[in-house]
Amino acid sequence: MRSAITRRSAVKGAAVLGAATAVGPLLPRAAWAAPAEHSTEPENPGRNLPTSANGWTIEKEANHVSTVWTRTVAGTGLTVDVRIGDVEEILVHVIRRFHYEVEELPGGDLLGWRPIDGLRAALPESNLASGTAVRIRPGASAKGGFFAYQELVLRDILAQCEGVVRWGGDDGEVDESLFYLASGPQDRRVRQLADRLRGWRARPGEGAGAPVDVLSPARRSEADRLAHAQRTS
Repeated sequence: MRSAITRRSAVKGAAVLGAATAVGPLLPRAAWAAPAEHSTEPENPGRNLPTSANGWTIEKEANHVSTVWTRTVAGTGLTVDVRIGDVEEILVHVIRRFHYEVEELPGGDLLGWRPIDGLRAALPESNLASGTAVRIRPGASAKGGFFAYQELVLRDILAQCEGVVRWGGDDGEVDESLFYLASGPQDRRVRQLADRLRGWRARPGEGAGAPVDVLSPARRSEADRLAHAQRTS
């Protein structure tokens, strides 16, 4: 009798174990592992993914299976759809300085990511589709939309970004509303600039909103040098 019970128990236990093994893969994935952190780069950079004019991967949508998410622009009451990570740090800095020093922006005067449909893929406006560009005052794209002092500040902002950011006002087909990354995803200057901006943001009295003398000879010289380089490139 004891031997029979033992055999029956063993058979029953094996059946239960087999059923549990079969059911295991049906359990929700969340019970096994937390989702990975969103990255600013594609998981497989070797794949032939479509890119915008500046070399960053185009995203089909924002806020869902994407590197582009809606972000708050601190101190402005604005939000923008932008590529998270280093690109976000850089473009949000540009937006904040523009808002504080060039012209206060109402909500409708800032646009970020846009689907590639309707954008010209070979032109800088395609960078909107990769989340690496923004339109500031999108209805004011024609040449001559800024007063002299506003453009002086704008040039100082670009110089502070050390050539990583380009203004559409310097392009052959002028678009003064467009600001975009001129550097590709493998350019080390992107990470270096983003890290510098993070450091400034963490220290009171530095970064966007901190008082600067855009008329100082050193700043003017650097701004003029970069303007000449970008206008002729």
